[in-house]
Amino acid sequence: MAVFTSSVFALRRKLIVDALERCGAKTPETAKTLAEAGVENPDLFEEYTEKLVLYEALCRTPDGKYYLGD
Repeated sequence: MAVFTSSVFALRRKLIVDALERCGAKTPETAKTLAEAGVENPDLFEEYTEKLVLYEALCRTPDGKYYLGD
């Protein structure tokens, strides 16, 4: 089960990071919602999105938009 979970997390990370890169969401000023960035089912696996913020792969603005972390 842990392998499946880590695989899903890695895939989710790639999908979100790729989408944010494509739309240029690299600063708070250019941040996008996941839906605006083109992420399918943006609310699916919400706990993984939260982990990406926690691990600083993504940054979240106060209004709930995302941009790439450092």
